Amino acid sequence: MQTKTKVLSLTVLLAGAVVFGMILAGTLDLTRGASAEKAAAPAPAAASGAAGVASLPSFADLAEEVIPGVVSVRSTDIVKADKRRVPFHNFGGEGSPFDYFFRSPNDPRKGGEEEDHKELSGGTGFIIEADGYILTNNHVVENADKVEVLVGAKDEVFPAKVVGRDPATDLALLKVEGPKPFPTVRLGDSDKLRVGDWAMAIGDPLGFEKTVTVGVISGKGRQAGLSRATQSFENLIQTDAAINFGNSGGPLVNIHGEVIGINTAISRVGQNIGFAVPINVAKRLLPQLKKGKVVRGFLGVTIAPIDKNYQEAFGLKSSDGVLVQSVEKGMPGDKAGLKHGDVITKVDDQVTKTNRDLIDYISSKAPGTKVTISYIRDGKEKSSVATLDTRSVDGEKPEAAPVEEKETKEKIGITIKDLDPALRRGYQVDKNAQKGVVIVHVKPVSPAADANLAEGDVILEVNGVEVTSVADYQAEMKKAGSSKWIRFYVLRSMPRVQNFIAAVKVQD
Repeated sequence: MQTKTKVLSLTVLLAGAVVFGMILAGTLDLTRGASAEKAAAPAPAAASGAAGVASLPSFADLAEEVIPGVVSVRSTDIVKADKRRVPFHNFGGEGSPFDYFFRSPNDPRKGGEEEDHKELSGGTGFIIEADGYILTNNHVVENADKVEVLVGAKDEVFPAKVVGRDPATDLALLKVEGPKPFPTVRLGDSDKLRVGDWAMAIGDPLGFEKTVTVGVISGKGRQAGLSRATQSFENLIQTDAAINFGNSGGPLVNIHGEVIGINTAISRVGQNIGFAVPINVAKRLLPQLKKGKVVRGFLGVTIAPIDKNYQEAFGLKSSDGVLVQSVEKGMPGDKAGLKHGDVITKVDDQVTKTNRDLIDYISSKAPGTKVTISYIRDGKEKSSVATLDTRSVDGEKPEAAPVEEKETKEKIGITIKDLDPALRRGYQVDKNAQKGVVIVHVKPVSPAADANLAEGDVILEVNGVEVTSVADYQAEMKKAGSSKWIRFYVLRSMPRVQNFIAAVKVQD
């Protein structure tokens, strides 16, 4: 009996030891999975965009491959006492998200009497050609009197020439001269990116050189409202790979070690929201950047996408197309006979389903190019030929001071008055608006507010008919009767002069 008890105890002890060993091995990932006559598992491979690929590469290997082609960019600006460099971006709060670039440790703005001084800026770039061509951001080198580039593990310093800049896409091309071929990075295809793909950012955040951060592609085709210059061309990649002050101009890299974006901005009010210019944009512009200047075709119209409201208000069969909000007088669109309210559906053989389709196609053409524009007007298909002009960036106007007036009742939620000299001065209405009625109040909760109408806007037309007085306006509103939608053609003078169409849904 005693012997049996000892045997049983020993058996239990051995069994416990085996179970403990299995648990320990499993915890340390020492246990190999069993399989019945399976082929050997393949070596870990880089994850592609395809579903079901779970294995990951070594980010260390990717970093080791790319870092030699990443450089630090230092620029110096001699600032006069009455001037200072204005930051390029103003996204998500006061100042620039890259204000770090534009202030030296001895910034005289901290107090005391100002005098001429140097402002030192820091950023990142990457070498795209072995003979020394480097891509970075325009705002890193804009207005700089001297630019230097630090290359390699030993940070060899080379003077750099700014070959070409493009404020509209925030890109700049630099050139350095050296005794031997420079290490380069490989450029990928940003059009193939998918939301959720891995991404790695490399740069000099806060001066910490060659910092690597990893995340994913969070979104594509983003418009972040970085500046007036970029607003028409923002088609940004969003990523949660950490980007900080100093990363600007550095590469955003895919899982294959290819550059798919140029890091350019961050949100000051959010966490892990960064933006990069797609590398395909840079590749398209590279030949022009090497020539020193980027020029784009210009049609001279402001546009808007066809949303559900516009589709119903204009009686369109589809939301495909681009709505012409206004046509600049004397520009190619005007000369080709385009009018506000036209819906552009095609340019040459390029279908324009979205604003981006039209902007990309027109801007890719050289000034002087003739293009055939197909559009819908009053339900009928038309076409005309336009000869493109050269696109330029206009300045902005200051904000207007609001004027208080008596309120009258309107079923769409606005109060209007005849545009007299006093109201013109008070709302700083553009001098080209000789006629119309001015909105002096918009109810915050109303169809007019939903259509983005604002105090100071001047209504020029109601449902395509010109109005020159309150009486004209009321007559056209009466004609609209029980119409579900009212179309206004509006002039807005502040913060910049623009015309647009507002589709207002009438309350039942």
